[in-house]
Amino acid sequence: MAVTRKQSIQLRERDEACWHCGQVEGLVLHHRQNRGMGGRGKSLDRYENLIRVCPSYNMLMESDSKVAKQAREWGHKLGGWDAFDTPCFDVTENRWYLLDEKGNKHATGERQSLF
Repeated sequence: MAVTRKQSIQLRERDEACWHCGQVEGLVLHHRQNRGMGGRGKSLDRYENLIRVCPSYNMLMESDSKVAKQAREWGHKLGGWDAFDTPCFDVTENRWYLLDEKGNKHATGERQSLF
């Protein structure tokens, strides 16, 4: 992964807890749009495409079709056709956010909670 030190610090500040469960220890970077899709590699190492999640959720998004489907509905996973300005749902806060190119998140009412 070609994420810079500056990006890593900014992402730790933005995503203090897993977007799915709220865990704060041992978080990993997750590409909302997989790096392998379209072969774009480094162009996907951008703030709008990266979220920090727990290792368990990261693995389940890739291995469990039900979890993957829910992750797509929440904007945690994006298809190659999806725009990076697709809102992302913070399950623990019950709130939708837009992620920007500077590594910030902005609350939005774009989508309604599923709860």
